[in-house]
Amino acid sequence: MPYAVAKDNVKLYYEEAGHGTPILFCHEFAGDYRNWELQMRFFSRRHRCITFSARGYKPSDVPKDWKDYSYKHWSSDAIAVLDHLKIDKAHFVGLSMGGYTVLQIALDYPDRALSIVPAGAGSGSERAHTEEFRKNSKLVSEEFLKLGTPKVVETYGLSSARIPFLVKDPRGFEEFNTMFSEHDALGCANTMRGFQAERPSIYDFEDRLRKVTVPTLIVVGDEDEPCMEPSFLLKQWMPTSGLVVVPKTGHVVNQEEPAIFNEAVADFIARVEAGRWQPRDPRSYRK
Repeated sequence: MPYAVAKDNVKLYYEEAGHGTPILFCHEFAGDYRNWELQMRFFSRRHRCITFSARGYKPSDVPKDWKDYSYKHWSSDAIAVLDHLKIDKAHFVGLSMGGYTVLQIALDYPDRALSIVPAGAGSGSERAHTEEFRKNSKLVSEEFLKLGTPKVVETYGLSSARIPFLVKDPRGFEEFNTMFSEHDALGCANTMRGFQAERPSIYDFEDRLRKVTVPTLIVVGDEDEPCMEPSFLLKQWMPTSGLVVVPKTGHVVNQEEPAIFNEAVADFIARVEAGRWQPRDPRSYRK
């Protein structure tokens, strides 16, 4: 099995397909490398596509200490995958925690990013909800250890922003949660405790995000309420960003609406590679 190795010797399982400009996909908390299959098949027709499981998600290693699961680990792990494959620069596409991760890559590793696509990013970032989000993340972490993953999925998998997926595509939703239920309980608990409960709000990065020059496409479903405000603020802050709002869609936007998602991201990447994705013209700002 192919593995990249992180700075702290954690092994990261990856798969790749296709040839061309690289795209690295970063999954969400409830996902793993498999949740980008619809994108791997589509984009590998023109690009070298890589998907990997983050630390804590088998067949990658599952470190025992939750302190080895910070948001900094996730972004440096993505870079470790590129380093292993001897890829200098790539387009980064991420959902939810993966979306948060690609924003960190634009902040901390801008020279490695051709572009970023943060989709469904920003849960828990709203100031009124940050503390509640962190408290709940710690409680869910404990539930994974006490109850096991399949039991937690019964409730976590039915959170409000995931209901649109169930409504429009019951078969896809069932498949998604079946894969989610296979996740390692310790890995889930540590990710929830180390990443989710400890990460800063993306609002804490506003000053730095305003200086990002990496081309950015923000994607959000209009029924993914925890991510709506953060997505709109990212659009306002980041001068090289565009925003796609997908109607009647929740959190798992790449699987709920793969055709819309793929078309939007493909057009974005094509414009970036053609040098046609420019910073916002200052004249377009409301005075």
